[in-house]
Amino acid sequence: MIPQHRDPATPRSSDRRRRRLAAAALAVALPLGAAAPAAADVSFPSTEGRTNISSILTHDDVVRELQKLERTSRYGVDAFTLAEAGMEVATSEQGRDLWVATVGSGEEHVWLQGRIHGNEPYGTDSLLSLLKDLGANGSAEYELLREKFTFHVIPMYNPDGAEANIRHTVLWDRVSGGPEGGAPQRIDLNRDWTAEGFAADESRAFYEYWTTVDPVWGVDIHHQGLKKEYGTGDDVTLSLGISLAPGGPTLPGLEDGAYDRLTRQMHVHVYDELSKYGYVNMDRYQVGGSQEIDIRGGVVSAMMLGLDHDGLNPEGHSHPVVFFETSGNTSGGSLGQKARGRSVQQNVLAMKELLLGLATGEVQQEDPERWDEIPHAPVTGYQTDYAGVIPVG
Repeated sequence: MIPQHRDPATPRSSDRRRRRLAAAALAVALPLGAAAPAAADVSFPSTEGRTNISSILTHDDVVRELQKLERTSRYGVDAFTLAEAGMEVATSEQGRDLWVATVGSGEEHVWLQGRIHGNEPYGTDSLLSLLKDLGANGSAEYELLREKFTFHVIPMYNPDGAEANIRHTVLWDRVSGGPEGGAPQRIDLNRDWTAEGFAADESRAFYEYWTTVDPVWGVDIHHQGLKKEYGTGDDVTLSLGISLAPGGPTLPGLEDGAYDRLTRQMHVHVYDELSKYGYVNMDRYQVGGSQEIDIRGGVVSAMMLGLDHDGLNPEGHSHPVVFFETSGNTSGGSLGQKARGRSVQQNVLAMKELLLGLATGEVQQEDPERWDEIPHAPVTGYQTDYAGVIPVG
């Protein structure tokens, strides 16, 4: 299922930057089937508390779209289930197929995942939009991305949670056709990649696939509640997150500090590029008002830590990963249909700009110390899943 690789031909960074600045006003792909939002009409993010769940993509919608992209793409989108990829565990708890799509022929593999939380839907829309562009856009920028990278796109990591519009998945007894043990046992898939974890089938399935891919980079798409920027009170539309806090208890010790540097460079680049778009207002992802997260049990944290589960990753392969948090979610009633286009668009832009920056080497030239320039509250501590809150200093 993984395309054959060939050596990339990367244009000079300065040449590509000039092309991108000249094209900055061009529109990017909107969610599938969505019209461009009228600027005067948009509440972004929405504070009206209206969310039309019926318009959110279902598992069947995703399968149909992946199959369509495989049939119609110009540049070889390959959509397949984890069963077809030969994974030992290959379906969700309730037996739904787990799907991946690949595109590109580069030697460096990139992992892009969304909707690991079922009530955070626009990761699905964003990844399908980017996949459509990667499979159809013949521009020099997209050609560069396909030459440099092989993309592994997971638009719906948690199909059971998505169908139920809940954050978690539920452990399931397929014989009885009901929750395992009779009472629902909810598992947060984004906390299930741990030495004592892997309770859910989805976790075991995608982990095994990850160990066959050995990515070099990764991005995870999420939602958060409505948020105000520290110091200004302006609405935040997108928060830039790193699951192991830069300068915190864990990240500086990985790969001699390389991931501490690279993840900050990745987000500095995204912040600079997306600041050109007036409707996107970014800050750093924080919790509890002023705490950074240092969550070692998160999926993307486990990727950076090089987790070896069940002997599937004996070499301890690891790689840097960042995440994006779009403001508004279905459970909080704050998603806002009028904001859909721009909510998805900012994620597509963020991924595209980050990937182009990685492909040209611009990201690796960014000043990681400028991470502190991205709006955030003064850090008072690190919220962990292993030692409670660790105060700064």
